[in-house]
Amino acid sequence: MSKRDLYEVLGVDKGAGKDEIKKAYRKLAMKYHPDRNPDNAEAEAKFKEASSAAEVLLDENKKSRYDQFGHAGVDGQGGGGFGGGGGGDFGDLGDIFGDIFGDILGGGRRGGGGRRRSAARPGNDLQMALEVEFAEAAFGCEKTIQITRLADCGTCHGSGAKEGSKPVTCDMCGGMGEVRRQQGFFTVSQTCPKCSGSGQSISDPCGSCHGEGRARKRTDLSVKVPAGIDHGQRLKLSGEGDAGIKGGPGGDLYVVIDIQEHELFERDGFDVHCTIPISFSKAALGADIEVPTLDGKVSVKVPAGTQAGKKMRLKGKGIQRLGGYGQGDQIMHIHVETPQKISKEQEELFQKLSEFDNEVSNPMSRGFFDKVKDLFQ
Repeated sequence: MSKRDLYEVLGVDKGAGKDEIKKAYRKLAMKYHPDRNPDNAEAEAKFKEASSAAEVLLDENKKSRYDQFGHAGVDGQGGGGFGGGGGGDFGDLGDIFGDIFGDILGGGRRGGGGRRRSAARPGNDLQMALEVEFAEAAFGCEKTIQITRLADCGTCHGSGAKEGSKPVTCDMCGGMGEVRRQQGFFTVSQTCPKCSGSGQSISDPCGSCHGEGRARKRTDLSVKVPAGIDHGQRLKLSGEGDAGIKGGPGGDLYVVIDIQEHELFERDGFDVHCTIPISFSKAALGADIEVPTLDGKVSVKVPAGTQAGKKMRLKGKGIQRLGGYGQGDQIMHIHVETPQKISKEQEELFQKLSEFDNEVSNPMSRGFFDKVKDLFQ
């Protein structure tokens, strides 16, 4: 059976350089690696074929012979398959294969060709809610929160070993932090299940943390809430989550903002809305009224003839924008109140006032009843 062209196997042109060949091989090796395709004979065959092609094309001497004589120039010279008789020194191919092992198994490279996963692992991220008042969210504030998290054990200082003792070399992996097993035609390295890759085990664990190196601790933290933050937004406190394991970095703490409702204001982005009640007489005659804002009371002129539902805008009286670039506005919704209980004197005045009601003073009524006439004619 004729063999496929090695450049065709890797999907590169004949003039491809080393970097292009490495990249092509790595892509195929990651795709067809037996660990990613268990019990898949076709994938294993493609993995071997790609490895064999890369072994030849990444070796200058073999590549030269192959370019000149084809497969006849390299048959029996280490080009018969990955691990199939090339003397065990694969050069660039070995480096790539080592990287692939790291990606698939999650391991890191170690001096001397050995492999070992670090036992250090980051701590878990945590999340909590923080309730703030409406004005605190608008203008910013500083709050103190209390959180219970896993911190380095105060007794053993994170080592996990009882005072006066120390970790010993793991008897399962001999301190390598990894164990090896045979899978198919090659050997796979995995993190030691007994020491979790640290290469050490604790024979006399700390009584406070039972060898974990971490214990639950209640801590007070100061949180700066920026002006303009909105409901549901999160603040990230880097490294303030659970402590890491075996020297790993701490997790992060996410503080979710919960803004209390305000008795007067409602928020819409960086604008605030407020309903302002006024009397019939003030709406008809106009008046200067005091209006509440987040900054305090301000005087506002309500023009004569103001209708119920009219909106008036107070520039710059809203919420500070995140980052400090200006403020939103306050939108006032005018509500003309109808009195529910009136005195005899007021009733007489309203009766007299009603005698002056006409289409000129009430243009909306005129338009409405004109439409009613047209509808039922």
